[in-house]
Amino acid sequence: MSQSSAMTPQLRWISACYFFFFAILGVLVPYLGVFFEHRGFDAQEIGFLLAILMATRIVAPNIWAQVADRTGMRGQLVKLGAACSAVTFLSFFYHGDFVYLAISLSIYTFFWNAILAQLEVITLETLGSNTGGYGKIRSFGSLGYLVFVVGVGFAISEWGTEVLPYVGLSLFLGLLACALALPNTRASIDKTSVVKPLKIDKAIFWFLLSAVLLQMSAGPFYGFFVLYLKQVGYTESAAGIYVALGVLAEIVMFMYAPRLMGRFGVRRLLLVSIAMTAARWLLMAFCAHSMWWLAIAQLLHAFTFGLVHAASIQFVHQHFDIRHRSKGQALYASLSFGVGGALGTWLCGMIWGDGSLAWLSWLVAGICAVLSMLAVLMIPKASQQPSA
Repeated sequence: MSQSSAMTPQLRWISACYFFFFAILGVLVPYLGVFFEHRGFDAQEIGFLLAILMATRIVAPNIWAQVADRTGMRGQLVKLGAACSAVTFLSFFYHGDFVYLAISLSIYTFFWNAILAQLEVITLETLGSNTGGYGKIRSFGSLGYLVFVVGVGFAISEWGTEVLPYVGLSLFLGLLACALALPNTRASIDKTSVVKPLKIDKAIFWFLLSAVLLQMSAGPFYGFFVLYLKQVGYTESAAGIYVALGVLAEIVMFMYAPRLMGRFGVRRLLLVSIAMTAARWLLMAFCAHSMWWLAIAQLLHAFTFGLVHAASIQFVHQHFDIRHRSKGQALYASLSFGVGGALGTWLCGMIWGDGSLAWLSWLVAGICAVLSMLAVLMIPKASQQPSA
């Protein structure tokens, strides 16, 4: 049996893990704000609660990465994270107050946010030299997001927001079932060799700063997009369709991302993608009333997430050696989605108020995206990459 065919079953289970992980995002990210609003919380409280979801990415991935890089037990940690997050998500069924939900979010997201960085490393190490296959595998995550962001939008319109915990728990159990099928093999790490300390060079510094600013710019989208469209006059089901349109564009982009990176390089694609993101947030600020301009803004999600994420994962994989790859992916996740996401969501909640200044939050998002683009310009055009 060839090596590629021998790895096929593992890649299928990895693809399934991506499907369920991002299906959970498709349920929680667009609709959690609506869920909290239905339970009686105001915009500032919602912004704080959603910031917790992002903030746990600052701590959790780095703790788990230390264990993963020392033991090589990445598959086992994915299983443990999936099991613990499924159990702790049960707390969402209880109608608690603000403090209760803050604690609940902190606990279950501590385990859930530690999964993705390890899954990214497992995927790239399984693919080996065939890194161009990453887009195809990762697109299963986009497919999961697409299916459930549309389905839950219609479900909420039909049965209300309290359907969310039931759907969420089902997806957590699906993620656990797929994670259990991953092998328990350890990554091959030479423990006798001298391990160089993790260094943040100029290229990595400016890349990480750009990632933080870019995720700050996405705060209004990840925390308040559905609420904003409801304010403009759309229904939850219509909002779900618009989110799905963006994810469809993202899936198509993942198919072409390897070819684009091979031709133009990571740095140039990051610049173009972030420029498109800035334009997208300005469209959201001033043109969301038009269904056509809103559709164009959502199609730009192909750049905001699809191309940016594919390029960023490759950048991290190239700039960290095998002894630091989990730390590298965790550092990227914790600073961008953690620090950047938490700050962006919290800031958006503060600006949003009663909704009259919603447009201003998108304008601030556009400014953050421009600053992110300037940070990418500071990345050296040719930086040294460590060997695996």
